[in-house]
Amino acid sequence: MDGLERLRRAGRAHPTVADALLGAAVFVMSLLPASPPGGPAPRPLTVGSVVLAAVGCGALALRRRRPLPVLGVVSVVAAASLITLRPRGFLVLAVGVAAYTVATRTQRRTAVAVGAASALALGVCAVVALGVGWLDPAIVVLLLWFGLAVAAGTAVRTRRDYIAVLEDRAQRAEQSREQEARRRVAEERLRIARELHDVVAHHIAVINVQAGVAGHLMRERPAAAEDALGHVRAAARTALEELATLLGVLRRDEEPDAPTEPAPSLSRLDGLVEAFAAGQPVRWTMSGQPRALPSAVDVAAYRILQESLTNACRHATGAPVTVRLTYDDAAVTVEVRDDGRAGSSPPAGPGAGLGLLGMRERAESVGGTFSAGPRPAGGFRVRAVLPAPAREAAE
Repeated sequence: MDGLERLRRAGRAHPTVADALLGAAVFVMSLLPASPPGGPAPRPLTVGSVVLAAVGCGALALRRRRPLPVLGVVSVVAAASLITLRPRGFLVLAVGVAAYTVATRTQRRTAVAVGAASALALGVCAVVALGVGWLDPAIVVLLLWFGLAVAAGTAVRTRRDYIAVLEDRAQRAEQSREQEARRRVAEERLRIARELHDVVAHHIAVINVQAGVAGHLMRERPAAAEDALGHVRAAARTALEELATLLGVLRRDEEPDAPTEPAPSLSRLDGLVEAFAAGQPVRWTMSGQPRALPSAVDVAAYRILQESLTNACRHATGAPVTVRLTYDDAAVTVEVRDDGRAGSSPPAGPGAGLGLLGMRERAESVGGTFSAGPRPAGGFRVRAVLPAPAREAAE
């Protein structure tokens, strides 16, 4: 089996050489003293019969590149051999090889039509030259040989086409899997980046504000400075805990029921506002009837509030901040305004705009709307409307 497989590979690598060797083998066999079944005894080998066999078998070297012309040449050579009463039995083998090649290289209709035409032409020549009827064994064997060659070639072509279709489908499926994997990786990277930004930026901003407060009050009001340092320690501890939670989630690949992300909630709004209120005046109001929100909406609302307060702490240090939380039957509205200088907006710099982009993505991911921009009277405003129908939330 290994030797046969090596021969097949060599034939695929050098098709012209392989076909030339096949033609030489058929040529040698065509010189043997044989004749069609029921036909006359073979005549002695002559120069004419050798030339005809050489031309017909030599054409097989081009059978893959020019299948139709090769079949025509071999058929003419076989017909000439019959008409001149110099039939060589194995020369019919060359005709069968040529017909098989046509069937493997052309459409089925073409192969059947050309094969039938060649078989009919040689059949007529054989009937006339041998003086027999169409039901003579020699004629029947000749026609069956053509039919067998065309059928075998058609079967091989069909199998090749089927394998090609399967390979194409497998390749497309593999490409689709790779694209889907890349898409999921990109989505996961975006989610992780958003979570890290929300968790780290918020607490670093709180630490920065409280450290500044402690620095100002260290000499004049040590007790207040100590309180501010307490807020710094608490913010640092909370940041470490949330980072540990997030990293723990990323490591739990084999736990299908593990949570996919930290789950902050508006129920922690008091602690969020208190963390900022020590270094910057923050007042917040709530209208409507508070209720449990879908988890995705609850997380999005909390993160938008967190990022908005962080931005206010960075870009409107010391300015009063107003937080409004409004519940209605269809949605929950989050609004954060600071009273910074007129027309102020977050300055450009490394990472500028990522917080606003992350808030917009969070709002849109739950089907909500988001807007942010400077206020005409001064300061900056962030507003998000997140859908949360009362019935759905109750369920």
